[in-house]
Amino acid sequence: MSKSMLDYTKSVLKRVSFDVSLFTKELEKACRVLLPYELEELVVWLTKFIKEKPELQHCMLLISNK
Repeated sequence: MSKSMLDYTKSVLKRVSFDVSLFTKELEKACRVLLPYELEELVVWLTKFIKEKPELQHCMLLISNK
């Protein structure tokens, strides 16, 4: 996958962050399609993104298990 897939994933996650269930589903999809180095970048981004969204904090467990 290209860098644009990571960017697309981030934009989707931003758009669905209002719904924890949707966010979780999209994050699971991202874990399946992104390359390992892209996942590392996503973890860094996700850590910053969910800092102000405590309802999404459990999602870090999802991505850390991959």
